[in-house]
Formats: sequence, C-alpha cells, structure tokens
Amino acid sequence: MTPAWRLRWLLLAHTVSATGNTATFIALPLYVYASTGSAALLGVLGAAAVAPVVVGGVFGGVLVDRFGYRRTSVVSDAVGAVTIGAVPLLAATTGLPFAGLIALVVATGLLDTPGQAARHAMLPELAADAGAPLERATGWMDAAERAARLLGAPAAGGLVAAVGAPVVLVLDAATFVVAALLVAAAVPAVRATAAGATAVARTPAPAGGGWRGYRRDLAEGLAFVRQDRLLRAIVGMVLLTNAFDAAWSSVVLPLHAARHLGGGTALGLLVAAFGGGAVVGAVVFGAVGARFSRRTVFGVAFLLAGGPRFLVLATSPSLGVLLLVLALAGVAAGALNPILGAAQLQRVPAAARARVGGVVGAGAWAGMPLGTLVAGFWLERGSLTALLLVLGGAYLLVTLLPFVAPAWRELDRVPAAPAALQQG
Repeated sequence: MTPAWRLRWLLLAHTVSATGNTATFIALPLYVYASTGSAALLGVLGAAAVAPVVVGGVFGGVLVDRFGYRRTSVVSDAVGAVTIGAVPLLAATTGLPFAGLIALVVATGLLDTPGQAARHAMLPELAADAGAPLERATGWMDAAERAARLLGAPAAGGLVAAVGAPVVLVLDAATFVVAALLVAAAVPAVRATAAGATAVARTPAPAGGGWRGYRRDLAEGLAFVRQDRLLRAIVGMVLLTNAFDAAWSSVVLPLHAARHLGGGTALGLLVAAFGGGAVVGAVVFGAVGARFSRRTVFGVAFLLAGGPRFLVLATSPSLGVLLLVLALAGVAAGALNPILGAAQLQRVPAAARARVGGVVGAGAWAGMPLGTLVAGFWLERGSLTALLLVLGGAYLLVTLLPFVAPAWRELDRVPAAPAALQQG
C-alpha cells in the first residue's frame, strides 16, 4: 500500500468514527427529551458526555503514547460500539433507567478522546511519508470530521423522526465497528520520530516504567503545557468558548429544535449546515492557509464563528435564515482546528504528542460539563433569549483575545524543533 493510501485510510476511519459520534449526538438528546421532557436532564446528559472526555484526555494521553496509536484507536472504537449498542439493547429488553444511560455515556467518553488523540498523533509521520504538508494533513482530518457532521447529522435526524432514536443508536454502534476494522486492517503502526522523518513501523515504540513511569510521564505532559505560553493561551480561551459551545450544542439547539422547529429533522439539518460550512472552511484553509498569517486567520475566523450565531438565534429566525447563518459560521470555524492542530504538533516532542495533546484537550474541554449544566438548569425556568444574549456577548468578548494578548503572536512563530520535555 502506498504512503498516500495509508493516510487516506486513516482519514476515512476518522470520518466513519466521527459519523457515529455525530449520530449519537443527535439521537441521545432527542431520546432523553422525548422520554423525560426535562431541559435539566438534557444538561445532565451533556455533562455526562463531556466530563469523562476531560478525564480521559488527561489520564489517557500517557497510555496512548505507551499503548500505541493504532491499537488505542481500534480499542476506543470497539468499546464505543459495545457501550452505544448496549443502550437500545437494554432499553428493549430489561429496561434502561436514566442512571444506566448515564453510566454507558460515561464509559463511551472515557475512551473516545484517547482514540481521537491517537489518530491525530499519527498524522505527522503519515503525512511526511505521503509528502503532504502538516497544515494540509490537519486540514484534511478536520475536514473529514466536519464532513461526518455534514453527512451524519441530517441522516440521524431524519432516521430519528422515521424509526426512532434506538434504531439510530444501533447504526451508530455499527459505524464504530467499521472504523475499528479500517484502522486495524489498513493503517500501519506509527513510531514517533523527529518531524519529517520516515516513521511507519510494524510495532509501536516500547514504553515502560509501571505506575511510577506513568506518573512521571503525566507530570511531564502537564509541565510542558504549563511552561508553553501559547498552549496555556489556547487552553484558557478554548475552555471558555467550548463551555459556550457545549451549552449551544447539547441543550440550546436541541431544545429550540424540539420546541419550535419540529424536532430531529430540523436539528440534523442545522448541525449539518454548520458541519458543511466547516468542511468548506477546512478544505480551503488546507489548500491556501499556509500563505497567510495564522494569527490573523484564526482571530477573524473565531470572531465570526462564535458569538454571531447565538445573537441571531435570540431573534427567533426562520429555519432558512438559521441554516444560512450556521453554514457561514461553519466556514469560519473550519480554519480553527487545523491552525491549532498544526501549531501544537510543531511545538510538542514527537514521543509525547498524546500526553501533551491529552492535557491540552482536557483543559479545553474542562468547562463543557459546567456549560451544559448551567444552560439546562437555566432553561428549566429562565428565558432562552436572555441566555443566548449573555452567551453571545461573552463569546464576542473572548474571541477578541487573539488580537490583543501577546501570547497569540506565537501562532506565527514555528519552532525549529519541538522543545524537550521538562518534568515539573
């Protein structure tokens, strides 16, 4: 198999896995709201989906570096197939109380982030083998993930409306099985190397040290993030915006769709509109983004992708207007993850990508459980319009940071080589 095809199979597997995540994201909130009618429980579900992602990011990153990228990706998707598949199985047989559903959601989330981190960590070597610039490879991977939302969201929404959420969850489990098989069969193991070196290997690099070595590696990952001011700035800013986005995606948009737009079909279309725009944005950035200042593109894109959609929804627009706004916001958002991904991969030592990436990801996601809980309990009694105005205004203020904070100048400074890890 040629190096280019190895990279393509990884991107395809990531797309299939992300499609399953997207369908789950559509089906579970609608299932819970249809069963309970409670906005607060939507918030609890959203928090339960995110909290283990934070834990898995911090503590799973070291295990990914030790366990091997390909193996972690396969195990992550295999576990997701079992836990998501168990939801409709138990609901149709013994019954599934809300606490049991939360337990399965938590189990899914604990390994989902390590699996995604493992696929991202394989990019530099597979891209180098294929002769693709890293910005292009990260743009392709983000476009693949966004494409999954474009395809999976409307399909899942329509299927929920036609056959019900349990059937959709069975199909979700099947996508995780396919993703695991694709990586196991078509993506080689990757050995972490210096940037640009040939890196496809038959087995992952060995690691050892037991519990003491694990604690050392975890401490090194935390210390690296703490000592790098750009990574600190990324974590701080994205922690806030992800909290707003979690409130939007897990509570605000599903609730608005259920109350005012007819439910699953509209929700799927809205998620797909944002995802479709983001695919376009990621592809365009992957093609031409290296020609422009990362900081400028990132700042402008984040300003357009965040606050405006909250403020527009506060005006109760028609479905058509909302679809257009989300598509345009998605185009802007498409450049964000490729920029952050390329900057991070270029700053982090090759052998520590997963542990440092896990710390960054966990820090960026840490505010999401609180965002969903606050939104859910607010909407039990409070006004949706007021919540949207508060979140939209706060989002606009936060996304001004790349223009004024000195740390963000580092986006345009590519290190000659990643700094060495220092234990702190």
